[in-house]
Amino acid sequence: MKPYKNSTRFLITIFSLLLLSLCPFSIGESEAIESLSTRLETKKPSPTEQEKAAKGVLQRLLPTHLSSFEFKIITKDACGGKSCFRIINYKSSSRDSTEIMIKGTTAVDITSGLHWYLKYWCGAHVSWDKTGGAQLGSIPKTGSLPPVKTEGVTVQRPVPWNYYQNVVTSSYSYVWWDWSRWEKEIDWMALQGINLPLAFTGQESIWQKVFTEYNMTKQDLSGFFGGPAFLAWARMGNLHGWGGPLTQNWLDKQLMLQKSILSRMIELGMTPVLPSFSGNVPAALKAVFPMANISRLGDWNTVNGDPRWCCTYLLDPSDPLFVEIGEAFIKQQVKEYGDVTDIYSCDTFNENSPPTSDPTYISTLGSAVYKAMSKADKDAIWLMQGWLFYSDSSFWKPPQMKALLHSVPVGKMIVLDLFADIKPIWKSSSQFYGTPYIWCMLHNFGGNIEMYGTIDAVASGPIDARVSENSTMIGVGMCMEGIEQNPIVYELMSEMAFRSDPLHLEEWLTTYSRRRYGKSVDQVEAAWKILHRTIYNCTDGIADHNKDYIVEFPDWDPSSQLERNKLVGTQQKRRFFFRETSSSLPQPHLWYDNEDALTALKLFLDAGNELAESPTYRYDLVDLSRQSLSKLANEVYLNAIYAYRDKDAKALSFLSMKFLQLIKDIDKLLAADDNFLLGTWLESAKKLSLNADEKKQYEWNARTQVTMWYDNTKQVQSKLHDYANKFWSGLLEGYYLPRASMYFARLLKSLIENENFKLDEWRKEWITFSNNWQEDVELYPVKAQGDAIAIAKDLYQKYFT
Repeated sequence: MKPYKNSTRFLITIFSLLLLSLCPFSIGESEAIESLSTRLETKKPSPTEQEKAAKGVLQRLLPTHLSSFEFKIITKDACGGKSCFRIINYKSSSRDSTEIMIKGTTAVDITSGLHWYLKYWCGAHVSWDKTGGAQLGSIPKTGSLPPVKTEGVTVQRPVPWNYYQNVVTSSYSYVWWDWSRWEKEIDWMALQGINLPLAFTGQESIWQKVFTEYNMTKQDLSGFFGGPAFLAWARMGNLHGWGGPLTQNWLDKQLMLQKSILSRMIELGMTPVLPSFSGNVPAALKAVFPMANISRLGDWNTVNGDPRWCCTYLLDPSDPLFVEIGEAFIKQQVKEYGDVTDIYSCDTFNENSPPTSDPTYISTLGSAVYKAMSKADKDAIWLMQGWLFYSDSSFWKPPQMKALLHSVPVGKMIVLDLFADIKPIWKSSSQFYGTPYIWCMLHNFGGNIEMYGTIDAVASGPIDARVSENSTMIGVGMCMEGIEQNPIVYELMSEMAFRSDPLHLEEWLTTYSRRRYGKSVDQVEAAWKILHRTIYNCTDGIADHNKDYIVEFPDWDPSSQLERNKLVGTQQKRRFFFRETSSSLPQPHLWYDNEDALTALKLFLDAGNELAESPTYRYDLVDLSRQSLSKLANEVYLNAIYAYRDKDAKALSFLSMKFLQLIKDIDKLLAADDNFLLGTWLESAKKLSLNADEKKQYEWNARTQVTMWYDNTKQVQSKLHDYANKFWSGLLEGYYLPRASMYFARLLKSLIENENFKLDEWRKEWITFSNNWQEDVELYPVKAQGDAIAIAKDLYQKYFT
């Protein structure tokens, strides 16, 4: 190395290196992200088309006010170099009826501005139909819209991207959707400011076309694709064939649906994220290419390793065929959809560890995945879920993480910090070792229905990450496994895409309550303050998954020795839990005092006279009543087991009957609200069928996913049974109630006859019942029956006074 000629040059060099070490991104990374943003701008429709698309959202949301708003696309330069929206009072010398002008850098930014104005100037509220829908009654009539301040309001995005969806949301929530439902969802996304949505629908049709070119028949693929309700896990290589095969009708309709979805996303200025190739291949590929390096992955949650669904086939990234197939897949998507994106999702080894921890192998894998993308799209960016770094943290140590994250060119990968609301990986990985990432809230597992949240973390976590030293954060995201629950959590998280400063949550909650119900009501505002510090402020770090005994009934031997422990709660009431000795009794997650939740429930009930006509109020009342009753049922179950241990047949009989009655009463409550019905799930599945065979298959898929989920034997239930449990009327009385009845009948019989509980016999009985229920075609209501408010009041009096 030649010596420096003078100290000045030496100091400049050292200073430059120091700056690079302090920058959030290296120069290469920052240039790559800027280049990506500029390049994607060229793929967006014209300003006129985007303005028209934004008007379409307004027309579907608020047709009475179509003439009240004017929309205009502006450049980032007009927003200080960032994406933004601007809300200004419309000025015109004519007698034009337009009142408010909203400008934005894309149609999504315009609709975000519309939503912001409707929320904060008109007191309106937008949520999913199944969580109460939109509350628009507080919006003044045309001609009377409230003006903003004279200079207008400008809101910038602090980070460029607002990501949406988990790879499994497509199965837990979207699987039975038609275009009508998808159109509503895309409108909701646009209003929330989502500009980077996953677009996974219809990819099986693309794969069919690709693999046909490799001399594979429809029969070869019949055992590769999963059934409609299990597509997500077949795509990730967790399983194959389960719930299938897919019919040509399904493949064709889903491809048509995907084209409609992408068309609308693009019109609105969104950047869709398309799938790519991870190495997951059909078994038949080995016969077509006998010399190809194809291996089998390990078992993923089967009972006995049944090869019909277990141990999928992986094409090694070192094989030239890997890049060839990956390139063909991307090109086929471009052929079908056009050049609509440069961002592609790929998740390697999701809940399946690589065959070796050798960093060189992992780096080779990553390079091959990216090479397959980039050969088809030279500007490709790889987006991956960071879930594996949490779920398999014992494998993904720093050397392995770095090998994968640094296996692609600088700036060509974006990581989703999928579980940052609870277990942020960016903190423990030096900002993903310099890789750009998106701070994500996972929140929901399995599409469960449970009131739960960490809203303090949601309100502060993205800001903390963005302003942290050497931050590589470039977006926020929502990665729930299932949607249409806990609307407060999703409204707050969506706002974080536009919040640069910390929120005053108490104030925000008060305005949220007023918007959600259309008026100020002291009781519900007080209730939300309680819910904030209890149900919606889980701080124990436990990944919440609903394990309430009604919906996830314990599979264990109550004859085992259990040690009872007495706990004294805040209300000086006796509480018991069981410490494991020789058998495991699962404990439902309870992170708050249910007495506080009951206080909030009473306040909700007291507001009934003022809010009885509000769908959002009725939804929240039913949900909070259901939550409170299900937590009570947990206590009743534990007391029943305690009675069994004490050989108190009378107490066991009483408590088991109380548990069963709680199931019936909760079912009656849920039956009075259209948003908690099993029938709508089943009917939406059947509606997509073309013939009797499809109808039977789709209904079996729908029933199986929310109950047994996966395979079982005659006396060993699926390892994933009840994972996707739902508090739905029809499911409680038709499935959970008979199962609990069988159990308690056997429990009481064993006590009376002084015999050990016959666990194997009980398992055989309920598994047989479950298999039969999954095959059944009994109809369930799709319309609510009864007065939800009256039922909620009666149940509060019955159980809590």
